[in-house]
Amino acid sequence: MIRVTRPWLFAALFAVAGCKTTEGTSGDRTVRTDDGAREQKGSSAVAVPGQPVISAKAKLMFEDASKSLEAQKKSGKWDYGALEKKFQGAADADGNLAEAYYNLGVLAERQGKTKEAVGFYKQALDRKPTLKQAAENLAVIQQNQGDEAGATRAYEAIVAAYPDDGSSRARLAEIYRRHGEPDKAIEFAREALFREPRTLQAYKTLMLVHYEQKHFAMARLIALRATKIEENDPEIFFTLGLMNLQEKDSAKARVQFKHAVEARPDFLPAHLELAKMALVQEDYGGAEESIRRILQANSKNPEALVNLGVAYKGMGQYDKALQMYDEAQKLSPQLPAIYLNRGIILGIKGQPEKAIELFKAYITNAGGATEVPADHPVFGLIKDQEAIIAKREEDKKAAEEAAKMEADMKKQEDAAKEEEKKKKEEGLKAQQSEAKGNAVKDAARAAEDSAAPPDKKADPVGKGSKKSDGKKVDEKKSTPPAPAKKAAEGAEEPSDSL
Repeated sequence: MIRVTRPWLFAALFAVAGCKTTEGTSGDRTVRTDDGAREQKGSSAVAVPGQPVISAKAKLMFEDASKSLEAQKKSGKWDYGALEKKFQGAADADGNLAEAYYNLGVLAERQGKTKEAVGFYKQALDRKPTLKQAAENLAVIQQNQGDEAGATRAYEAIVAAYPDDGSSRARLAEIYRRHGEPDKAIEFAREALFREPRTLQAYKTLMLVHYEQKHFAMARLIALRATKIEENDPEIFFTLGLMNLQEKDSAKARVQFKHAVEARPDFLPAHLELAKMALVQEDYGGAEESIRRILQANSKNPEALVNLGVAYKGMGQYDKALQMYDEAQKLSPQLPAIYLNRGIILGIKGQPEKAIELFKAYITNAGGATEVPADHPVFGLIKDQEAIIAKREEDKKAAEEAAKMEADMKKQEDAAKEEEKKKKEEGLKAQQSEAKGNAVKDAARAAEDSAAPPDKKADPVGKGSKKSDGKKVDEKKSTPPAPAKKAAEGAEEPSDSL
């Protein structure tokens, strides 16, 4: 079973459920389903001392159901309803056919119907207590539900009852590995392979131990051997991808993770890694696809909701992103990543004060300033928003000063216009007054002229009159002698001529 929880920048931790990985043998042949649980492929249903003989009809129906199962496994297209109908028909044909109930349990478990699966496995054990595969699958369910102590006791009981069993030893080896006891894990895995050389879980546990010890060459060699048993096991591809990441080869890692989800579309750890890589490379569409796969398995995963919001944010769909953060907060109010990512969006939307509040809430929920690394981006984000607020205040102050200057200039312009208007009005009044005075003088002169004696009126150029050029004319100097008088005087004087 693999559990993976890894963080990434501006995103939350994904919580990924453990993966069921059970395999072994039942009757004479079994096949392994994509979720790791075992399926009964076929059984000769040979009579065993102490066990009832199975009817020929039931055996034929069981063989037909097993062939259908194998065909669907190869095609990768599952029709669970048809398979259930076939195995149920075999069980109805002979109620003692334990293997039919066992396979019904496997099909139920694969569809997530854990409670029904447990019921079928118990029915199989009631009919055939020696069907240890059913007991092992029950132990795996206990382990996946968190009862690891109970699962360990169940595996140990199987080992005690069946000393040659390899599968339960492989299960115990995996538990020791996860508890940090690699030596015991290697010991039990090797014991499992000694008894059953094709025990896939033993190979996978050895592979993981060497991966964790950074013995990548050995881990790859074991993975190669494991693929000879099961060429499309998602956990093998996943571990190879993790090794590629350790070696800084993200391109190869992505290929391995894609192989894992192709082998099992619901393999959540690989979807998680693909989502992380897509977010780092700003492939938000690819990240959305992988995260939605995770949410299909667990729609109440707040970390996945936050990361879906991160993908929406990267695509500029801010309202959708905020909606995801709101849903995540309902499930986990103290999840720090909610506040960090929501603050980023509010900063983009021009609300720096609210953004800073959210960034500070992130620090508080992350354990306080002493727990958050000094180089964490949140501190830079706070400074950026503070700078925006400071710039906004500067711009506001500058705008106020500019408005004041403009108002002062307008007052001065208005005063100048008023002064000019006043001067114009005064000039106009002066002109009007002068014109009025001239009119009075002209009227007075006209009145004076109209009141003068008649002889003066007849003499156009009399005493005191003016010429056309405005000068007065002297009457004595201007009056010429009368010619007639001169001639008369000349006629009376004697002539001096001979």
